[in-house]
Amino acid sequence: MVNFVWIYMNIKMKKIILFTLAALFSMPFVSKAADGDDSEGLKVMSYNIRLGSANDGTNSWALRASATQDMLADQAPDVFGVQEALEYQVLFLEDMCGYEYVGVGRENGKKEGEHMAIFWNKKKVSMLKWGTFWLSETPEKPSMGWDAACKRTATWAIMKDKKTGKKFCFINTHLDHEGKEAQKNGLKLIVDRLSEINPDGYPMVLTGDFNITPDNKALTDLDAKMQSARKIAEKTDSHDTYNGWGRGSGVIDYIYVSGFSSCPEFQTVVKRYKDRKFVSDHYPVFARLIF
Repeated sequence: MVNFVWIYMNIKMKKIILFTLAALFSMPFVSKAADGDDSEGLKVMSYNIRLGSANDGTNSWALRASATQDMLADQAPDVFGVQEALEYQVLFLEDMCGYEYVGVGRENGKKEGEHMAIFWNKKKVSMLKWGTFWLSETPEKPSMGWDAACKRTATWAIMKDKKTGKKFCFINTHLDHEGKEAQKNGLKLIVDRLSEINPDGYPMVLTGDFNITPDNKALTDLDAKMQSARKIAEKTDSHDTYNGWGRGSGVIDYIYVSGFSSCPEFQTVVKRYKDRKFVSDHYPVFARLIF
């Protein structure tokens, strides 16, 4: 049996991988993202895609990649942030799902390690500038901060909605899963940098797996600057975002916003794709925003 995880990791064989996956999963589909969807507002998503190298058995990335493809085609976010994505997963989303991206590997600022990448539909949104910083005491270089178990980053971008001409700031991050000081100080660093990243005060979106629940005091500073889309949306839900392949629970994935006139919709995407119960060990979270 072909080892698809190993094949994915051979970046030089990317084109072979793409044709192989297409044949394997027989995926005739038309991406809403590629065609451009004229639904009102800016559609954004946060998606912890689950580390592709994880030993997840029947939930391994090679077996659920096509489900992720179908999910993105169905939900059609204009912009979304991913967490835990290795380079071959990022390339899959770029080449098979009709999106462009920015982001770097957290280990060396290049390709190594997890990418907190930002993806966008180029027919709906244009990229103006972007950057990455590490959640640490030395944010300009690859580094581990405070009591963190891993290097953590935030990727930011200034973007423009082509339909309205409105500019906005999009930030995507993944807080540490163990270090309490790293969670608190990492989020504080992001909040403290908002005015530097977004000096013109454009509407903002922050997506991420924060690894903390809504009652955590580490959210205090962020709550003073931005609002949880889940809380302010006209149509919303209270579904857990971490599923742990059916063994987990809790709300730890977020979309925070500021500067938009309204948020008509927030949803936790629990729908099945390709008859798979889970597209990841986290459910994607989605919001629609009006400038």
